[in-house]
Amino acid sequence: MYAFEYVNPTSAAAATAAAKGDARFLAGGQSLVQALKLRISQTAALVDLNGVAELTGISSVAGSIVIGAMTRHSEVARAAVVMKAIPALADLASGIGDQMVRNQGTLGGSIANADPAACYPAALLALGATIRTPQRTLGADKFFTGLFETALVPGELITAVEFPVPDQAAYVKFKQPASRFALIGVFVARFGSTVRVAVTGAKSSVFRATAIETALTQNFTAAAAAAVKLSPEGINGDMHGSAEYRAAMVSVMAGRAVAKALG
Repeated sequence: MYAFEYVNPTSAAAATAAAKGDARFLAGGQSLVQALKLRISQTAALVDLNGVAELTGISSVAGSIVIGAMTRHSEVARAAVVMKAIPALADLASGIGDQMVRNQGTLGGSIANADPAACYPAALLALGATIRTPQRTLGADKFFTGLFETALVPGELITAVEFPVPDQAAYVKFKQPASRFALIGVFVARFGSTVRVAVTGAKSSVFRATAIETALTQNFTAAAAAAVKLSPEGINGDMHGSAEYRAAMVSVMAGRAVAKALG
């Protein structure tokens, strides 16, 4: 690693104050620490959020589930309030990485990193979540802006995420067996007559599959989702799967997610 200053604040206000210049926030460290070790990333200062207790916790507020940014994946996976209100979200959290990753990784760290194959971004986008910072609130539709990019400005700290409770929802992913990231992951959420479908792993950033949303709005069945044929244009292709393969898998995974939601 390159040399950097280490700051260990105990409040969100102190963390924000310390994040000046080229500083980076350290949450679970599952991505950032590895990048620093490999010298593909560097920072002048590392602001460790693990001592900021106010950034953890899960609560139910007026039809939504609010999760603190430093809440671990394993905590989301086993939280009774999440399993009751949005079981699809608890199920998603239970399938992230392995147990060691789930015990250390955090919600805020995951979405701030915006890995194109991460699971949480699909949940935020499909559920229409709201991201809170000390300065503002951001809707999920405008939060993820590109490959490892978000609408956050330097020094802006995610404090919590608010997830509206859907009528039905499910997440299904076809995972890369070594990393357990999503080769293709699809989160389907139904709010009355509105259906939102978010896809991770297929492009440089999570996105909504509007063609599948339209089909499911008319007929919320697995067959309707699976019947949609997506263009491979703009879809990732690599050694794990061609663009055509991934495009076809989006519809397959969407169908499975609908079946799971209905089941």
